[in-house]
Amino acid sequence: MSSAYEEILQEMLSRVPSDVEKREGSIIYDALAPCAYFIAQMEFQLENFTDLVLPDTAIAEYLDRAAAAYGLVRKEATKAVRKIETTAFVDIGTRWGINGLTYTITRRLGDTMYEAECDTAGEEGNRFTGLMQPISNVAGITANLTDIVSAGADEESDDAFRERFYVRVRLPATSGNADHYLAWALEVPGTGAAKVFPLDSGPGSVTVLVLDSNKEISASLPNDVAAYIETVRPIGATVTVASPEALLINITADITLDGTQTLSEVEDAYGDAVDTFLKDAAFNTYRISYAKLGSLLLDTPGVEDFEDFQVNSSIGNVAVGGKQVAVRGTIELTEVSTLGTD
Repeated sequence: MSSAYEEILQEMLSRVPSDVEKREGSIIYDALAPCAYFIAQMEFQLENFTDLVLPDTAIAEYLDRAAAAYGLVRKEATKAVRKIETTAFVDIGTRWGINGLTYTITRRLGDTMYEAECDTAGEEGNRFTGLMQPISNVAGITANLTDIVSAGADEESDDAFRERFYVRVRLPATSGNADHYLAWALEVPGTGAAKVFPLDSGPGSVTVLVLDSNKEISASLPNDVAAYIETVRPIGATVTVASPEALLINITADITLDGTQTLSEVEDAYGDAVDTFLKDAAFNTYRISYAKLGSLLLDTPGVEDFEDFQVNSSIGNVAVGGKQVAVRGTIELTEVSTLGTD
């Protein structure tokens, strides 16, 4: 804002007659300087205001208000529902903990198998499995946290909400068309991406493939999406909701290190970069670029060069089927040399 302030002040001073003293410290200078400051501040705030009210740059509550005009509401965080297996009968409402999270038993499934809801909303309720610590007074009984019944989801991020907003305004969803099923799938908490196949199994049939908010395959999400679509779909439609098939992307290469990172650090960083690239590509492409994967390796900190780079034992692009998503398989990097060493 300082450059704007100086420009505004100089513009104001230029309009003062030349026979009036205008140097810093003069009466006219000291009178105009505060005005120039507040005008510059106002211009800065107006620029920010424009970003806040336009959907492509709006954030937080401003994005909520922009989307509300189109009937869209940000998806709230939801709680994970998990299975807990105990060594003896316990009461509904019994609480157990693991890694700082607590779960409350809500339903009995069998003799010693229960459903429990995480007390904390969000994806963290999906993460852990294993032996739990009793929070309630259940001496002599142990419990293990096992399968996910219904995955928890974080509150919808600005980027995800903005993308769903674009789907609503750019793809007219009417009368149960393909775009309508896409919009319905994306409305379910935990859904990060979806793809619709109209007439997939004949007239009146629709197949919807879904990924979770991390663009990963989820075992429980299709059931949640199917249950929601069942409440809104047109009469007579036969809807199948499923996860896409995982297409493993296996990478091998011989690399030269530049000496700033270890091989293990390079493998971790490259793996993260590949994950990000493949998640961005999910449902958006029918091929995984061999050149792009090689470029990501060369851009990885610590890598000086590479050779014998192969993707799925080949040196070409990898075709992705319409009902597939590419996911990282194995990455085997072999260090052949390091700069500065013999």
